Amino acid sequence: MIGLSMTAYPGRDLLEFERWVGRAKKLGFDFVEILSEWPHYLTRDNYRLFAEVLDGWSMKRTVHAPFSDVNIGSFNDRLRRTSLEVIREALELAAELDALSVTIHPGHCSPVSVKNRRKYLEIHRESLRKIAEWGFEYGVRVGVENMPRFVILDAQTCERLWEILGDVEIGVTFDVGHLNTTTGKFERFLNVLGNRIVHVHLHDNRGERDEHLALGDGIVPWVRVLPKLPRVTWALEVGDIESARRSLEFLRNLH
Repeated sequence: MIGLSMTAYPGRDLLEFERWVGRAKKLGFDFVEILSEWPHYLTRDNYRLFAEVLDGWSMKRTVHAPFSDVNIGSFNDRLRRTSLEVIREALELAAELDALSVTIHPGHCSPVSVKNRRKYLEIHRESLRKIAEWGFEYGVRVGVENMPRFVILDAQTCERLWEILGDVEIGVTFDVGHLNTTTGKFERFLNVLGNRIVHVHLHDNRGERDEHLALGDGIVPWVRVLPKLPRVTWALEVGDIESARRSLEFLRNLH
């Protein structure tokens, strides 16, 4: 099942959302990934609009929880609690939408977390345990996403993501493009975390930074990677509808 993320949605509001979903449907996408980020957060005020539009086009949905300004690994109790409240609301609304999965970001580093690695890991896992419990409570599959190359980000390798997750019963969202900016060890990631993957993000880049290019416009070795991906939901995270069209054509030509 292949879907399209709202990274490809151009609007600053949701006035064009129905038309955009219609274009995605006609291109052949099976679902939309609702990206709960500024300027169109998923909220209690608008989730019914998302549901009505997507149901109207017979489109399923996944949700990407908010991540900007959110840090579930923060040492500041108030900031961490607020971050967790944001994630919990995303899970609640995803359940209302009957979403197939919810992607969350791991915590990210700060000067204090770098100096106190053991405590940071403890805080991080405790946050993930709460999120995992809420996922079970609401009946939503949750995937923690591996991060791209960027100075403050964590979980950039499969080994580090494995360490963070520990014994927490929570899934993984495998972002192929992100891994291409770090180790590029796709087979290693799948060998270590393959049985935990609940969702996949597809986009391309040139290996240096997180560009979210159309598939085939970068250096990800898709011919090698795609046949090994688990048959879960795959969401294209590209920058516009034309990149989505070309990416879908690229995928079809590989099969």
